[in-house]
Amino acid sequence: MAEKILEVDDLKINFNTYNGSVQAIRDVSFDLYKGETLAIVGESGSGKSVTTRSLMGLLAKNARVEKGSITFKGDEIIGKTEKQMQKVRGSEIAMIFQDPMTSLDPTMKIGQQIAEPLIKHQKMSKKQAWEKALEMMKLVGIPNAKAHINDYPHQFSGGMRQRIVIAIALIDNPEILIADEPTTALDVTIQAQILYLMKDIQAQSDTSIIFITHDLGVVAGMADRVAVMYAGEIIEIGKVDEVFNFPQHPYTWGLLNSMPTTATERGTLEAIPGTPPDLLNPPKGDAFAARNRYAVAADEKVKPPFFKLSQTHYAATWLLDKRAPEVVPPAEVQKRWTRFQAEHPEADRSKAVAVENSAVLGNGGGK
Repeated sequence: MAEKILEVDDLKINFNTYNGSVQAIRDVSFDLYKGETLAIVGESGSGKSVTTRSLMGLLAKNARVEKGSITFKGDEIIGKTEKQMQKVRGSEIAMIFQDPMTSLDPTMKIGQQIAEPLIKHQKMSKKQAWEKALEMMKLVGIPNAKAHINDYPHQFSGGMRQRIVIAIALIDNPEILIADEPTTALDVTIQAQILYLMKDIQAQSDTSIIFITHDLGVVAGMADRVAVMYAGEIIEIGKVDEVFNFPQHPYTWGLLNSMPTTATERGTLEAIPGTPPDLLNPPKGDAFAARNRYAVAADEKVKPPFFKLSQTHYAATWLLDKRAPEVVPPAEVQKRWTRFQAEHPEADRSKAVAVENSAVLGNGGGK
Protein backbone atom coordinates (compact mmCIF):
# COMPACT_ATOMS: atom_id res chain seq x y z
CA MET A 1 0.00 0.00 0.00
CA ALA A 2 1.20 3.49 -0.86
CA GLU A 3 2.11 5.98 1.87
CA LYS A 4 -0.80 8.04 3.19
CA ILE A 5 0.12 11.72 3.27
CA LEU A 6 -3.21 13.44 3.97
CA GLU A 7 -6.22 12.58 6.12
CA VAL A 8 -9.40 14.61 6.48
CA ASP A 9 -11.58 13.24 9.26
CA ASP A 10 -15.18 14.25 10.06
CA LEU A 11 -14.69 17.83 8.85
CA LYS A 12 -17.49 20.32 9.40
CA ILE A 13 -17.25 23.95 8.24
CA ASN A 14 -19.91 26.65 8.69
CA PHE A 15 -20.11 30.16 7.25
CA ASN A 16 -21.63 32.90 9.39
CA THR A 17 -23.98 35.12 7.35
CA TYR A 18 -26.62 37.76 8.09
CA ASN A 19 -29.25 35.09 7.49
CA GLY A 20 -27.68 32.50 9.76
CA SER A 21 -25.04 29.79 9.69
CA VAL A 22 -24.51 28.02 6.36
CA GLN A 23 -23.42 24.41 6.91
CA ALA A 24 -21.12 24.28 3.89
CA ILE A 25 -19.10 21.15 4.76
CA ARG A 26 -20.79 18.39 6.73
CA ASP A 27 -18.88 15.44 8.17
CA VAL A 28 -16.44 15.02 5.28
CA SER A 29 -13.79 12.28 5.52
CA PHE A 30 -11.23 11.16 2.94
CA ASP A 31 -7.54 10.45 2.61
CA LEU A 32 -4.85 10.85 -0.03
CA TYR A 33 -1.89 8.66 -0.88
CA LYS A 34 1.54 9.33 -2.30
CA GLY A 35 1.47 9.67 -6.08
CA GLU A 36 -2.28 9.20 -6.53
CA THR A 37 -4.90 11.48 -8.04
CA LEU A 38 -8.15 11.89 -6.14
CA ALA A 39 -10.90 13.66 -8.09
CA ILE A 40 -13.65 15.51 -6.23
CA VAL A 41 -16.76 15.98 -8.37
CA GLY A 42 -20.13 17.60 -7.87
CA GLU A 43 -22.23 20.53 -9.01
CA SER A 44 -21.52 24.15 -8.10
CA GLY A 45 -22.00 24.79 -4.39
CA SER A 46 -21.47 21.17 -3.37
CA GLY A 47 -18.45 22.05 -1.22
CA LYS A 48 -15.57 20.97 -3.45
CA SER A 49 -13.61 24.21 -3.34
CA VAL A 50 -14.34 24.96 0.33
CA THR A 51 -13.00 21.53 1.27
CA THR A 52 -9.73 22.01 -0.57
CA ARG A 53 -9.27 25.62 0.52
CA SER A 54 -9.43 24.38 4.10
CA LEU A 55 -6.35 22.26 3.35
CA MET A 56 -4.49 25.45 2.45
CA GLY A 57 -5.81 27.53 5.35
CA LEU A 58 -7.50 29.83 2.83
CA LEU A 59 -11.04 29.91 4.17
CA ALA A 60 -12.97 33.18 4.22
CA LYS A 61 -13.01 35.22 7.43
CA ASN A 62 -16.62 34.28 8.14
CA ALA A 63 -15.82 30.54 7.96
CA ARG A 64 -15.54 28.46 11.09
CA VAL A 65 -14.28 24.89 11.43
CA GLU A 66 -16.83 23.39 13.81
CA LYS A 67 -15.16 20.01 14.19
CA GLY A 68 -12.87 17.48 12.54
CA SER A 69 -9.20 17.29 11.70
CA ILE A 70 -6.89 17.69 8.71
CA THR A 71 -3.54 15.96 9.11
CA PHE A 72 -0.74 16.31 6.59
CA LYS A 73 1.98 13.69 7.09
CA GLY A 74 0.77 13.30 10.68
CA ASP A 75 0.78 17.05 11.42
CA GLU A 76 -2.52 18.77 12.27
CA ILE A 77 -3.29 21.71 9.97
CA ILE A 78 -6.40 23.07 11.68
CA GLY A 79 -5.38 25.63 14.27
CA LYS A 80 -2.10 26.62 12.64
CA THR A 81 -1.37 30.34 12.56
CA GLU A 82 -1.13 32.24 9.28
CA LYS A 83 2.65 32.38 9.69
CA GLN A 84 2.79 28.60 10.12
CA MET A 85 0.52 28.04 7.11
CA GLN A 86 2.74 30.20 4.92
CA LYS A 87 5.45 27.57 5.40
CA VAL A 88 3.04 24.87 4.20
CA ARG A 89 1.56 26.69 1.19
CA GLY A 90 3.59 26.26 -1.94
CA SER A 91 6.38 24.25 -0.37
CA GLU A 92 4.19 21.38 0.90
CA ILE A 93 0.71 21.90 -0.55
CA ALA A 94 0.23 24.00 -3.69
CA MET A 95 -2.87 25.03 -5.61
CA ILE A 96 -3.81 25.78 -9.21
CA PHE A 97 -6.88 28.01 -9.44
CA GLN A 98 -9.53 28.18 -12.18
CA ASP A 99 -8.63 31.48 -13.82
CA PRO A 100 -4.91 32.01 -14.50
CA MET A 101 -5.37 35.76 -14.97
CA THR A 102 -6.59 36.18 -11.38
CA SER A 103 -3.76 33.94 -10.12
CA LEU A 104 -0.97 35.95 -11.74
CA ASP A 105 0.23 39.43 -10.80
CA PRO A 106 -0.12 41.53 -13.99
CA THR A 107 2.66 43.88 -12.82
CA MET A 108 5.33 41.19 -12.29
CA LYS A 109 7.45 39.39 -14.87
CA ILE A 110 6.60 35.71 -15.03
CA GLY A 111 10.17 34.69 -14.24
CA GLN A 112 9.93 36.65 -11.01
CA GLN A 113 6.57 35.05 -10.13
CA ILE A 114 7.85 31.52 -10.75
CA ALA A 115 11.09 32.14 -8.84
CA GLU A 116 9.45 33.84 -5.84
CA PRO A 117 8.55 30.63 -3.89
CA LEU A 118 12.17 29.45 -4.08
CA ILE A 119 13.46 32.75 -2.75
CA LYS A 120 10.82 32.80 -0.01
CA HIS A 121 10.81 29.16 1.13
CA GLN A 122 14.26 27.86 0.24
CA LYS A 123 16.14 31.16 0.72
CA MET A 124 17.66 30.64 -2.72
CA SER A 125 19.56 33.48 -4.38
CA LYS A 126 17.77 35.39 -7.11
CA LYS A 127 20.18 34.07 -9.75
CA GLN A 128 19.66 30.44 -8.71
CA ALA A 129 15.90 30.90 -8.44
CA TRP A 130 15.67 32.39 -11.94
CA GLU A 131 17.71 29.52 -13.35
CA LYS A 132 15.27 27.07 -11.73
CA ALA A 133 12.36 29.14 -13.04
CA LEU A 134 13.75 28.84 -16.56
CA GLU A 135 14.05 25.06 -16.16
CA MET A 136 10.45 24.87 -14.94
CA MET A 137 9.20 26.98 -17.85
CA LYS A 138 10.80 24.49 -20.21
CA LEU A 139 9.34 21.56 -18.25
CA VAL A 140 5.78 22.87 -18.53
CA GLY A 141 6.19 23.39 -22.25
CA ILE A 142 6.57 27.14 -22.70
CA PRO A 143 8.35 27.49 -26.06
CA ASN A 144 11.51 29.60 -26.29
CA ALA A 145 11.39 30.02 -22.50
CA LYS A 146 14.57 32.08 -22.20
CA ALA A 147 13.19 34.74 -24.53
CA HIS A 148 9.94 35.00 -22.55
CA ILE A 149 11.12 34.84 -18.94
CA ASN A 150 10.94 38.65 -18.68
CA ASP A 151 7.48 38.90 -20.25
CA TYR A 152 4.30 39.82 -18.39
CA PRO A 153 1.15 37.66 -18.07
CA HIS A 154 -0.87 39.62 -20.64
CA GLN A 155 1.70 38.70 -23.30
CA PHE A 156 0.72 35.01 -23.12
CA SER A 157 -2.31 33.06 -24.35
CA GLY A 158 -4.75 31.48 -21.88
CA GLY A 159 -3.16 28.05 -22.27
CA MET A 160 0.35 29.43 -21.73
CA ARG A 161 -0.80 31.40 -18.67
CA GLN A 162 -2.17 28.20 -17.16
CA ARG A 163 1.19 26.51 -17.80
CA ILE A 164 2.84 29.39 -15.93
CA VAL A 165 0.44 28.88 -12.99
CA ILE A 166 1.35 25.18 -12.97
CA ALA A 167 5.04 26.11 -13.01
CA ILE A 168 4.55 28.36 -9.97
CA ALA A 169 2.65 25.61 -8.15
CA LEU A 170 5.29 22.96 -8.85
CA ILE A 171 8.52 24.98 -8.56
CA ASP A 172 8.89 24.18 -4.85
CA ASN A 173 8.27 20.42 -5.31
CA PRO A 174 5.11 20.24 -3.19
CA GLU A 175 3.88 16.91 -1.86
CA ILE A 176 0.28 17.74 -2.82
CA LEU A 177 -1.04 19.69 -5.80
CA ILE A 178 -4.65 20.88 -5.62
CA ALA A 179 -6.08 21.64 -9.06
CA ASP A 180 -9.37 23.57 -8.83
CA GLU A 181 -11.07 23.30 -12.24
CA PRO A 182 -7.71 24.08 -13.90
CA THR A 183 -8.95 23.77 -17.49
CA THR A 184 -12.43 25.34 -17.27
CA ALA A 185 -11.53 28.53 -19.14
CA LEU A 186 -9.57 26.75 -21.89
CA ASP A 187 -10.65 25.25 -25.20
CA VAL A 188 -10.80 21.46 -25.57
CA THR A 189 -7.43 21.08 -27.31
CA ILE A 190 -5.59 23.15 -24.70
CA GLN A 191 -7.45 21.31 -21.91
CA ALA A 192 -6.06 18.00 -23.16
CA GLN A 193 -2.53 19.43 -23.29
CA ILE A 194 -2.74 20.76 -19.71
CA LEU A 195 -4.12 17.47 -18.36
CA TYR A 196 -1.41 15.49 -20.14
CA LEU A 197 1.21 17.87 -18.74
CA MET A 198 -0.06 17.37 -15.18
CA LYS A 199 -0.02 13.58 -15.49
CA ASP A 200 3.45 13.65 -17.04
CA ILE A 201 4.89 15.83 -14.26
CA GLN A 202 3.16 13.68 -11.64
CA ALA A 203 4.81 10.57 -13.08
CA GLN A 204 8.21 12.24 -12.78
CA SER A 205 7.76 13.69 -9.27
CA ASP A 206 5.31 11.29 -7.55
CA THR A 207 3.22 14.30 -6.53
CA SER A 208 -0.25 13.60 -5.13
CA ILE A 209 -3.07 15.49 -6.86
CA ILE A 210 -6.52 16.52 -5.68
CA PHE A 211 -8.43 17.35 -8.84
CA ILE A 212 -11.65 19.36 -8.52
CA THR A 213 -14.00 19.24 -11.48
CA HIS A 214 -17.59 18.95 -12.64
CA ASP A 215 -16.45 17.20 -15.85
CA LEU A 216 -16.75 13.44 -15.39
CA GLY A 217 -15.05 12.83 -18.73
CA VAL A 218 -11.89 14.43 -17.36
CA VAL A 219 -12.07 12.28 -14.22
CA ALA A 220 -12.07 9.06 -16.24
CA GLY A 221 -8.70 9.84 -17.78
CA MET A 222 -7.11 11.72 -14.90
CA ALA A 223 -7.93 10.13 -11.54
CA ASP A 224 -7.26 6.95 -9.58
CA ARG A 225 -10.12 7.50 -7.14
CA VAL A 226 -13.14 9.78 -7.12
CA ALA A 227 -15.26 11.34 -4.36
CA VAL A 228 -18.74 12.56 -5.29
CA MET A 229 -19.95 15.56 -3.25
CA TYR A 230 -23.48 16.83 -2.80
CA ALA A 231 -24.74 19.53 -0.42
CA GLY A 232 -21.49 19.64 1.55
CA GLU A 233 -21.15 15.87 1.95
CA ILE A 234 -19.27 13.06 0.24
CA ILE A 235 -22.03 10.68 -0.83
CA GLU A 236 -19.92 8.14 -2.74
CA ILE A 237 -16.19 7.41 -2.93
CA GLY A 238 -14.13 4.70 -4.58
CA LYS A 239 -11.83 3.82 -7.41
CA VAL A 240 -12.84 5.48 -10.67
CA ASP A 241 -13.82 2.14 -12.19
CA GLU A 242 -16.05 1.37 -9.19
CA VAL A 243 -17.83 4.72 -9.03
CA PHE A 244 -18.24 5.04 -12.80
CA ASN A 245 -19.22 1.45 -13.56
CA PHE A 246 -20.83 0.22 -10.33
CA PRO A 247 -22.33 3.48 -8.96
CA GLN A 248 -24.75 3.15 -6.04
CA HIS A 249 -25.99 6.59 -5.03
CA PRO A 250 -28.88 7.96 -7.14
CA TYR A 251 -27.08 11.31 -7.40
CA THR A 252 -24.10 9.56 -8.98
CA TRP A 253 -26.54 7.85 -11.34
CA GLY A 254 -27.89 11.26 -12.31
CA LEU A 255 -24.42 12.67 -12.96
CA LEU A 256 -23.45 9.72 -15.15
CA ASN A 257 -26.79 9.76 -16.95
CA SER A 258 -26.25 13.41 -17.90
CA MET A 259 -22.91 12.66 -19.58
CA PRO A 260 -22.98 12.72 -23.39
CA THR A 261 -21.68 9.59 -25.13
CA THR A 262 -21.13 8.61 -28.75
CA ALA A 263 -24.54 6.92 -28.62
CA THR A 264 -26.34 10.00 -27.27
CA GLU A 265 -28.94 11.39 -29.64
CA ARG A 266 -29.34 15.12 -29.98
CA GLY A 267 -31.51 16.54 -27.22
CA THR A 268 -31.71 13.36 -25.13
CA LEU A 269 -29.39 14.26 -22.24
CA GLU A 270 -31.15 13.80 -18.90
CA ALA A 271 -30.96 16.54 -16.27
CA ILE A 272 -31.32 16.02 -12.53
CA PRO A 273 -34.63 17.67 -11.54
CA GLY A 274 -34.94 20.12 -8.68
CA THR A 275 -32.33 22.17 -6.82
CA PRO A 276 -29.90 21.45 -3.96
CA PRO A 277 -31.17 22.03 -0.41
CA ASP A 278 -30.72 25.25 1.53
CA LEU A 279 -27.69 24.65 3.75
CA LEU A 280 -28.91 27.29 6.20
CA ASN A 281 -31.43 24.60 7.15
CA PRO A 282 -30.21 21.31 5.69
CA PRO A 283 -32.62 18.36 5.73
CA LYS A 284 -32.44 15.84 8.57
CA GLY A 285 -32.22 12.86 6.24
CA ASP A 286 -30.54 12.31 2.89
CA ALA A 287 -29.81 15.74 1.40
CA PHE A 288 -30.70 14.39 -2.05
CA ALA A 289 -34.10 13.01 -1.00
CA ALA A 290 -36.23 15.81 -2.46
CA ARG A 291 -34.68 15.28 -5.92
CA ASN A 292 -34.47 11.50 -5.70
CA ARG A 293 -37.18 9.56 -7.53
CA TYR A 294 -35.83 6.40 -5.87
CA ALA A 295 -36.13 7.80 -2.32
CA VAL A 296 -37.40 5.55 0.47
CA ALA A 297 -39.19 6.62 3.66
CA ALA A 298 -35.99 6.69 5.73
CA ASP A 299 -34.43 9.27 3.38
CA GLU A 300 -36.74 11.98 4.72
CA LYS A 301 -35.95 11.28 8.38
CA VAL A 302 -32.47 9.85 8.90
CA LYS A 303 -29.13 10.62 7.29
CA PRO A 304 -27.83 7.41 5.69
CA PRO A 305 -24.51 5.96 6.84
CA PHE A 306 -21.84 4.83 4.42
CA PHE A 307 -22.37 1.33 3.10
CA LYS A 308 -19.21 -0.59 2.26
CA LEU A 309 -19.30 -2.34 -1.12
CA SER A 310 -15.60 -3.20 -1.29
CA GLN A 311 -12.41 -2.31 0.52
CA THR A 312 -12.28 0.91 -1.53
CA HIS A 313 -15.91 1.65 -2.49
CA TYR A 314 -18.46 3.32 -0.16
CA ALA A 315 -21.83 4.95 -0.81
CA ALA A 316 -24.19 6.78 1.58
CA THR A 317 -27.66 5.70 0.47
CA TRP A 318 -30.50 3.84 2.18
CA LEU A 319 -31.01 1.89 -1.06
CA LEU A 320 -28.15 -0.34 0.08
CA ASP A 321 -29.88 -1.20 3.35
CA LYS A 322 -31.14 -4.78 3.38
CA ARG A 323 -34.64 -3.52 4.23
CA ALA A 324 -34.82 -1.27 1.16
CA PRO A 325 -36.95 -2.33 -1.81
CA GLU A 326 -35.25 -3.41 -5.01
CA VAL A 327 -34.96 -0.55 -7.48
CA VAL A 328 -34.25 -0.48 -11.19
CA PRO A 329 -31.65 2.20 -11.95
CA PRO A 330 -31.52 4.08 -15.27
CA ALA A 331 -30.84 1.91 -18.31
CA GLU A 332 -27.36 3.38 -18.82
CA VAL A 333 -26.44 2.58 -15.21
CA GLN A 334 -27.76 -0.98 -15.61
CA LYS A 335 -25.47 -1.44 -18.61
CA ARG A 336 -22.51 -0.22 -16.56
CA TRP A 337 -23.38 -2.63 -13.74
CA THR A 338 -23.63 -5.57 -16.14
CA ARG A 339 -20.22 -4.88 -17.67
CA PHE A 340 -18.60 -4.31 -14.27
CA GLN A 341 -20.03 -7.46 -12.68
CA ALA A 342 -18.93 -9.54 -15.66
CA GLU A 343 -15.36 -8.43 -14.94
CA HIS A 344 -15.77 -8.41 -11.14
CA PRO A 345 -18.06 -11.32 -10.18
CA GLU A 346 -17.42 -10.57 -6.49
CA ALA A 347 -19.26 -7.22 -6.83
CA ASP A 348 -22.58 -7.71 -5.03
CA ARG A 349 -24.58 -4.75 -3.73
CA SER A 350 -26.75 -7.06 -1.62
CA LYS A 351 -23.71 -7.70 0.60
CA ALA A 352 -23.11 -4.01 1.37
CA VAL A 353 -22.61 -3.34 5.09
CA ALA A 354 -23.29 -0.10 6.99
CA VAL A 355 -20.13 1.39 8.51
CA GLU A 356 -19.01 4.48 10.41
CA ASN A 357 -18.16 7.62 8.43
CA SER A 358 -14.46 7.27 9.29
CA ALA A 359 -14.35 3.73 7.85
CA VAL A 360 -13.41 5.24 4.49
CA LEU A 361 -10.08 6.31 6.00
CA GLY A 362 -7.17 3.96 5.44
CA ASN A 363 -9.02 1.96 2.81
CA GLY A 364 -8.19 3.94 -0.31
CA GLY A 365 -5.10 1.89 -0.99
CA GLY A 366 -3.53 4.58 -3.15
CA LYS A 367 -2.90 3.89 -6.80
